[in-house]
Amino acid sequence: MLTARELMTEDVETVTADEEVSEVLTKMSQADFNGYPVVERVETEERTYERLVGVVTQRDMVELFQPSDRTVWVPIGLPPFLETLEYQIDLSWDALDTELDLFKNAGRPVRDVMTTDVVTLGPDATLDEILDVLATDERDVNRVPIIEDDEIVGIVTREDAIRAIRMERTAKEGGAEEGR
Repeated sequence: MLTARELMTEDVETVTADEEVSEVLTKMSQADFNGYPVVERVETEERTYERLVGVVTQRDMVELFQPSDRTVWVPIGLPPFLETLEYQIDLSWDALDTELDLFKNAGRPVRDVMTTDVVTLGPDATLDEILDVLATDERDVNRVPIIEDDEIVGIVTREDAIRAIRMERTAKEGGAEEGR
């Protein structure tokens, strides 16, 4: 059975918790993926390393910049005021709202918007354990940081897991044909 150590990408692109939202948005727009592990530098007498403190994804950014709900329902009573009608008034100025949200949030540190309850696994986690996180977690996890001795040492994505399943299936089919 394949393990996270065999599947993971070791050179993990990360952002720091103090980076501004605008910086991370720029990085996301230029990357081939839609999220980053968020790390803080830890210095001890023995070593210096990056400790995982969260994850920031496109979904976090969308939630940050989604225009506010500006729909107001106004009840209007008609004589004899036994029944009321409700009229919807949309007060949003979508483009302006988005620009104002961008201006208001661009300088915020990523720590304010990141997800801190991150599912992680160790390097010896099996493919089945990885699939359990990627396929059944109600949070719709797309990537699993791999942690060893409190340090992020790799990351396994859904694509990595799918590729591994394909490799295992191809190997089994090849072995079955050889046995005929």
